[in-house]
Amino acid sequence: MSFSELKISQPVLRALAQMNFKEPTPIQTQAIPVALQGKDIVGQAKTGTGKTAAFGIPLLERLFQEQLAVQAIVLVPTRELAIQVKEEISQFAKYTEARVLAVYGGEDINKQIHSLQKGAQIVVGTPGRFIDHLQRRTISLKHVHAVVLDEADRMLDMGFIDDVKYILSQAPKDRQTMLFSATMPGAIIEIAQKQMRSPQSIRVSEDKLTVEAIKQFYWSLDPREKPDALATILKNAPKPLLALVFCRTKFGADRVGRMLCERGFKALALHGNLTQARRDHVMNKFKSGAIDALVATDLAARGLNVPDVTHVINYDPSNDPLTYVHRIGRTARAGKEGEAVSLVSNVAEIKQLRLTARMANAEIKEYPINKVERFERVAVPQADDTQTHLQRPDNRGGRYPQRHSGQQGLRQGGFRSNSRMRPQSPRSFGSERPQRGGRRPRYR
Repeated sequence: MSFSELKISQPVLRALAQMNFKEPTPIQTQAIPVALQGKDIVGQAKTGTGKTAAFGIPLLERLFQEQLAVQAIVLVPTRELAIQVKEEISQFAKYTEARVLAVYGGEDINKQIHSLQKGAQIVVGTPGRFIDHLQRRTISLKHVHAVVLDEADRMLDMGFIDDVKYILSQAPKDRQTMLFSATMPGAIIEIAQKQMRSPQSIRVSEDKLTVEAIKQFYWSLDPREKPDALATILKNAPKPLLALVFCRTKFGADRVGRMLCERGFKALALHGNLTQARRDHVMNKFKSGAIDALVATDLAARGLNVPDVTHVINYDPSNDPLTYVHRIGRTARAGKEGEAVSLVSNVAEIKQLRLTARMANAEIKEYPINKVERFERVAVPQADDTQTHLQRPDNRGGRYPQRHSGQQGLRQGGFRSNSRMRPQSPRSFGSERPQRGGRRPRYR
């Protein structure tokens, strides 16, 4: 079947041809005709199967072009996914007059308000920022005729489900609702039953949660060998290389990124402590292939849609099978092949990986390379753009300032003090605190 057989307008077909969309995927073949009729949909499909086009194209086809009001909203779990869904729908709408906007936290809300005032017909965003706009009355749902919940299971995992229910309660009752999810937990089924009108179920996941085009491996090794093992995988990978490395923490992502740079690779970190401008810069580098590897946390990488990712490396294995599925789903997209490698270093991680393989009905083989190469460290200059910023966040949400030496006005530990504060000597720093068991000092 071709896209022209799905009764899609010529401007959208022209954009699809320019994007090199040749044939619709199974989820697109089943969902687009139903969505064009205005019916509710509950779609279950693997990650990377083309869900955005499955709902994005019908949203464009059912717009009233003359009406410059919000007519369709798409709720997603993360700002990265909001940006990518907006960009993809905008590409579909290239030869139409449709206006698509993304709203999410981390960006100046006044800038979004200004864009909304100019007229937006499809708004993609995160639940929290949507509610901000609803409370400010900068988004009206009065003319909304379609609501899409994309990656609903992850919104549930991240605690957004109450926000989603609130937004649905504010939308017109006669709207069309489309829900897409890789899995169907009980809370998602409850939404389908209570918030949707006789939804049509579309399931293309079948038995396997993971994409068959992904070759899955594990490498059991000493945790001290992980940095060189990661570098060994990247060195022996076919070129061109574009790897996504997952770490459990933000600081871990920074640390692993720097270790890769010290071993001669171009790497950047992506996590929640980066400013939006920095995140955009990092993503542009990754999408353009200017770096070899992106080291990210699960939350930051959620919804990444970069078709050319060749490898996914679980540097810190996940304890959740669903998270594993979403991680490795970043590769083997758009019909391409990919490789996923999990670095395991203890019995608990091996047991968890076996459990994941059973639950996902996937075959995870031992990695064919079992010898870790040793890499000579190279100095990474601080001004080098292709490196991470190895800074640990302080308790105010910022970063520890850089250490200085041989200067006046330093606090204990070598940090620069506030110019309005009187410098304290190490002897007096905190000396007023009473010692355990001693007499409390008398204050006047």
